[in-house]
Amino acid sequence: MYPLVKMETTFMRWTNMAKANPVEIQKHLKGVDYPAGKQELIQHARQQKADQDVLSILEQLPDNVEFSNPTDLNKAIGDIQ
Repeated sequence: MYPLVKMETTFMRWTNMAKANPVEIQKHLKGVDYPAGKQELIQHARQQKADQDVLSILEQLPDNVEFSNPTDLNKAIGDIQ
């Protein structure tokens, strides 16, 4: 059963990445003050009415990282794939 769960998680990540591109994600993060951590980014995206695809991607970011700017964030999002 464990491999099936892992496959479903991987598929969900791939599906989410296909639906929310970096431009769309940054649109919902316009005005965020960098450096920013995962929780700050999620909170800001929610305030900007981001859809579940965007929020799902942000929730996959590492907890202990501060992103210096949008470029750093886009790199981390690319690493999620």
